[in-house]
Amino acid sequence: MGTETSSVDISEPLLVNPNGNEEKEEYLREEVPEWKEQITIRGLVVSAVLGSLFCIITHKLNLTVGIIPSLNVAAGLLGFFFVKTWTGFLTKIGFFTKPFTKQENTVIQTCVVACYGLAFSGGFGSSLIAMDQRTYELIGPDYPGNRAEDIKNPGLGWMMGFMFVVSFLGLFSLVPLRKVMVLDYKLTYPSGTATAMLINSFHTKTGAELAGNQVRQLGKYLSISFVWSCFKWFFSGIGDSCGFDNFPSFGLTLFRNTFYFDFSPTYVGCGLICPHLVNCSVLLGAIISWGFLWPFISEHAGDWYPADLGSNDFKGLYGYKVFISIALILGDGIYNLVKIIIITIREMWRASSKQITLPVVTEVNDDESSKLQSVEKMRDEVFLKDGIPTWFAASGYVGLAAISIATIPMIFPPLKWYLVLCSYILAPALAFCNSYGTGLTDWSLASTYGKIGLFIIAAAVGQNGGVIAGVASCAVMMSIVSTAADLMQDFKTGYLTFSSAKSMFVSQLIGTAMGCVIAPLTFWMFWTAFEIGSPDGPYKAPYAVIFREMAILGVQGFSELPKYCMEMCGGFFAAALAINLVRDVTPKKFSQYIPIPMAMAVPFYIGAYFAVDMFVGTVILFVWEKLNRKDAEDYAGAVASGLICGDGIWTIPSAILSIMRIDPPICMYFGPSASS
Repeated sequence: MGTETSSVDISEPLLVNPNGNEEKEEYLREEVPEWKEQITIRGLVVSAVLGSLFCIITHKLNLTVGIIPSLNVAAGLLGFFFVKTWTGFLTKIGFFTKPFTKQENTVIQTCVVACYGLAFSGGFGSSLIAMDQRTYELIGPDYPGNRAEDIKNPGLGWMMGFMFVVSFLGLFSLVPLRKVMVLDYKLTYPSGTATAMLINSFHTKTGAELAGNQVRQLGKYLSISFVWSCFKWFFSGIGDSCGFDNFPSFGLTLFRNTFYFDFSPTYVGCGLICPHLVNCSVLLGAIISWGFLWPFISEHAGDWYPADLGSNDFKGLYGYKVFISIALILGDGIYNLVKIIIITIREMWRASSKQITLPVVTEVNDDESSKLQSVEKMRDEVFLKDGIPTWFAASGYVGLAAISIATIPMIFPPLKWYLVLCSYILAPALAFCNSYGTGLTDWSLASTYGKIGLFIIAAAVGQNGGVIAGVASCAVMMSIVSTAADLMQDFKTGYLTFSSAKSMFVSQLIGTAMGCVIAPLTFWMFWTAFEIGSPDGPYKAPYAVIFREMAILGVQGFSELPKYCMEMCGGFFAAALAINLVRDVTPKKFSQYIPIPMAMAVPFYIGAYFAVDMFVGTVILFVWEKLNRKDAEDYAGAVASGLICGDGIWTIPSAILSIMRIDPPICMYFGPSASS
């Protein structure tokens, strides 16, 4: 899933038309600082702090449910909150501080996104831990294709090295196309555009009051979330059956089928950020799987599969859960991949046709149109002023690719140098497709490109090392196409906030370098403090099993699956294609109610509890929008960011307590009464 979210409708006229004539004049009078002045020491310090926090949040989501909402807006908001707090404190004690500009705010946001993006695209919740001993044992040593030789446990040193040799290539792959994507095609990049609108509103006179209110709401709900998470810890006991996380909200029968509200601020916050359709799709997937499908299959235990198998045996119910999830994810991913490629080719053809065939028309502009054109012209000039030479980008890509081709086979011996070379030859084209598709729809299909690479490489290498080679190539491909899309999205944010393209590129490099250190360190905190991958623990790491199974399938085939599993997988794969097709051909007033298969797939494997939490978030937002739509639009993002960040911050002391072997003092347990 990763950062795949539903599209957001944001139009270009809205962005070149600030709020009123006074603000247009303010834009035209604005002095844009030099690119070096946009990158400040305090900005980098704040970026490192927020990057660490967002990496923790991303790891937590990756290792629990795998759904990661777009956090660009939250990064811009928290960057403003931290620097304003910093400068306000220094001013009160008598120190002079440089003015906080929208360009510095944009640089901070860019650094943070580049940093926490590696926590997702680096494969810490999927491909990298798909190689470990725990995932191997979970699938079972007797499972065909699951070899003991195909194990590589996480290590801080090799993970940092791997991040450094693969994470920068995506940044150099598309830099020469920034003008084409942002200025010529005028791609929207909805998340980047929304972030720019937020940052622009913070740094105008008319937006100052709203910005202050948003910051107060964020701080308030961050504090509430942190205190609540701390309070919950005291009742969570030893093991995984205690505390509010196991509260049988709808009774013990539904609790056994994972239907309960676990009082998680993170998932409620995700429900506030994710569109209603995503949240409802997740709940629908939970109802279909845990409400009907798994109970139905369980009734055929002893016929379709042996009744005495363990809960994590792939030859039993567990196999249905994993492979039907894979079928839905692949069906949705492949459909959207083909769709984006078709849209990309069509739009590029249209753009070239317009340039050739359209007549030149001279328009008579009034004063209003003239001001709008002046603002847009100023944006173009600032964006193009500090160029990044094509030779620099090309030589950077070739040099980094050469280092990576030499290094990766040392880390993953089955992934031979010529396979890495082939990946890097193909990567720029895939990075372009992903960046273009993200600009049109706000959907990053990095995980889909990664899965395609996984199957191809695993099949090419075969029995002797195909599993390790497949999941490693998946991490390589995901990193390149994801960072390329993130960079282009941040270029769009920079363009709309009058930030230099060079400062955007440099801040991406700095943020990526931070992420190469921070993402492995924060993952290592989870790895040493908690039992990652345990099916009965809080950090199930669902995608580790799924990705290893995909690699085994690429090598072995489907012969060992339980009865009717392949037929069901084929049905759900076809259903994912059909649902997406119906969504695209149905008028928007109806298609907005058709579920998203990718979102439906997640609870099939994990459980229904987080779907309940996210649905609570979406109900809160729905009621809020009905009561006061303006307040909901202004403050929902701040409230959601506070809930997610407060719970994320509590993860740090929780992990420290776990490392120190300090257990919660109380176990609050729920069970049937003695009389029953």
